[in-house]
Formats: sequence, structure tokens, C-alpha cells
Amino acid sequence: MGQQKVLIVEDETDFANLVARSLERAGYKTVICKTGASALLEARSNPPDCILLDWMLPDMPGTEVLRRLKTEAKTAIVPVIFVTARGEEVDRVVGLELGADDYVVKPVSLRELALRIGAVLRRRLFDPSTDRQIGPEEIRVSSLYLNRKTHRAFVEGDELNLSALEFRVLWHLASNRGRVFSREELLDKIWGIQNAIETRTVDVTVKRLRDKLGKFGALIETVRGVGYRFSEQEKV
Repeated sequence: MGQQKVLIVEDETDFANLVARSLERAGYKTVICKTGASALLEARSNPPDCILLDWMLPDMPGTEVLRRLKTEAKTAIVPVIFVTARGEEVDRVVGLELGADDYVVKPVSLRELALRIGAVLRRRLFDPSTDRQIGPEEIRVSSLYLNRKTHRAFVEGDELNLSALEFRVLWHLASNRGRVFSREELLDKIWGIQNAIETRTVDVTVKRLRDKLGKFGALIETVRGVGYRFSEQEKV
């Protein structure tokens, strides 16, 4: 396995450098960005293995950075840990509801931070059935595992019998967690039909998909009057 990269999004130079040196001693490669805009550019161009994100950045709040990361396929599955001075319970709840994988309040032990990064990477980036690191062509949510190269999906280690169309719908939703797609958008992106005459086609496919997913079917949420989204919360 190659050296794992941590993107540190932090405008306090001394703290960012301190964290970077500590993580490099722990075996990680680090990149520092001091603004939300530069962090988004870096994450899109060179997706890291994990992101440490401050809430209070000079150009935009960390919550907005997180929201944008989670709406793009390339960065949606990258684990994000908030590292911030905002320690109120409501802040923690907001951060986690937006899709952060962990929330650490400053001042923080550098050793604890490294351990938390390791725990997040093990939890989110490894397929327990094979002990292989998951790459950009794979998604794992709890015990649901998708592999786009092989078009195979597993729930708790058991392979699902999905059609190619059902897999494409599931992959598209899961790789854009939290984003709502209208039925028309799904027809366009998945079926290649721009004239959305039969939107019920989407409903039927989603129903079949939910049935095959069993308890994981609840991860595909209906947004009344709009369409569907893949839940940002691991409900199962």
C-alpha cells in the first residue's frame, strides 16, 4: 500500500505545520491549504485519503467546504474530520449531519489526532471481506460495498443480483451522497433519455433496487415532489 495523503485545511500556519510534521512522522504524506477554495481545488485535482477541516476559514466556512466535497463524485467518499475550536454540541451535530466522519475540538492531542485518522481510514476505506484498500472505483457504506470496475455489489458479504441498470443507479446515487436528483435528471444521466416522458421508469427501478438491498434500501431516500438521494447518514 502506498503512502496515504492527508489534506490539512487550516489557516493558522503554526498549527497546520505542527499537525503536518506530526502526521509525517506517523507515516502520512501531507498537503496544507489555508482557504476553502484552495482546498476544494486540491481535493478535486488530487483526491487525498483523508481531509482535516477547520470550521473557520478566511473565505468560507468549513461547513460549506464539506457540503461541496460531498456533492461531487470525485470527493464524496473522501473521509473528512473537523478539527476546530467550535466545541458546542450543536456544532458537533451540524458537522456530523453534513457528512463529517469525525469531529475533534481544539486544543487536540497530536497523537489522538493521528489515531482518529487511522480509525476513520480503517472504517471507511477498507473492504473487510478482502482487507484491500478501497480505491476510487469502489464505495463502502457500512456493510454495503460497490465495485464499479466489476459492476458487483455486496451486502454484508453477500453479492446482490443487480442488473447493469440497477447498479448504475445505485452507484450514481451512492457516489453523490446527500445530493437530490430529480427523476428527469436520472433518466438523462442513467438511461440517456433527455425527453422525460416516462419518469415512472425511475420509480420502478428504485423500488426493485430497494427490495434487493433489503434493510439497506432505506439509504435511498425519497424527496417528496423532487426525486431521490442517497442518505448521508449510515442508518444500518
